[in-house]
Amino acid sequence: MSQERYYKIILSPFMSEKAVLATEKRREYAFKVAKDATKPEVKKAIEMLFNTKVDAVRIVNMRAKVKQFRGLQGKRKGWKKAYVTLAVDQKIDLGVMQ
Repeated sequence: MSQERYYKIILSPFMSEKAVLATEKRREYAFKVAKDATKPEVKKAIEMLFNTKVDAVRIVNMRAKVKQFRGLQGKRKGWKKAYVTLAVDQKIDLGVMQ
């Protein structure tokens, strides 16, 4: 897989209260990833981009939400989120990505 593909797989870090708690307690980082990304691709991309050792990857498909505004119904886009668990002595500085 080319290095260009690694940059296309990881779209951005995902920060929420739940993601921050997972980072502090379980060394889990959350990322928005491409819709066609697989677990092995995400693992290789994180290891290459951040020079870390990844233990596990969990991928979650975030479903599109239906929203209403003044009686008009619309739909938000669905996306894919990856939870990446790092090895015991590893850490990611997310300031590098932003």
